[in-house]
Amino acid sequence: MPDPAAVLFDIDGTLVDSNYLHARAWHRAFREAGATVPTWRIHRAIGMDGDALIQTLAGDLSDAATDRADDLHSRFYLDGADELTLLPGAREALAALHARGLRVVLATSAPEDELSLLRKLLDSESVLYAVTGGEDVETAKPDPTIVQIALDRAGVPAERAVFVGDTVWDIRASAAVGVPAVGVLSGGISRAELEDEGATFVCDDVAQLLRQLEDSPIARLL
Repeated sequence: MPDPAAVLFDIDGTLVDSNYLHARAWHRAFREAGATVPTWRIHRAIGMDGDALIQTLAGDLSDAATDRADDLHSRFYLDGADELTLLPGAREALAALHARGLRVVLATSAPEDELSLLRKLLDSESVLYAVTGGEDVETAKPDPTIVQIALDRAGVPAERAVFVGDTVWDIRASAAVGVPAVGVLSGGISRAELEDEGATFVCDDVAQLLRQLEDSPIARLL
């Protein structure tokens, strides 16, 4: 029997079509907090740690305005949660990898209320080996801590894991702890950018990843 192996999944933009909802929520939050930030710039920062995102996009905001923007983003996102949908192949990919003996881990730092919605939408609890969340770390990706925690909970070393994510922050975080990364285009970041950050395999979405599994880094785990 091969040593245990795990596939670590980001959720937003990878399994759930949520990146643009996040971008709209941040756009509205910034505006009400006193900053005008173009939506395209916000989109490119989605997946980054929230504090880092605000500092990057609206670093001139006062501390009070920064806190207000953060709170408003969460409220506007949750208010629009009925718009969330699964990305193609999300539930099927998790089930298929579990069926092939891989440990499936959700590696995210989403806040508890957001994560609860995402897990309900995924409806895949029976195939999940472990889950991380915002309460596990103080700083989200590209800080690699959440990926290391996911590895620890999966009980596997970096060389027996693959990370699947949609942003450059995902790829940087996984690279920092030595986990090969698969990039998906479903979050709206280009193939070239994901490859430049070190993604060893890039595909449209997890449905395509499942179809081309034998060509991907996941094949070596089986």
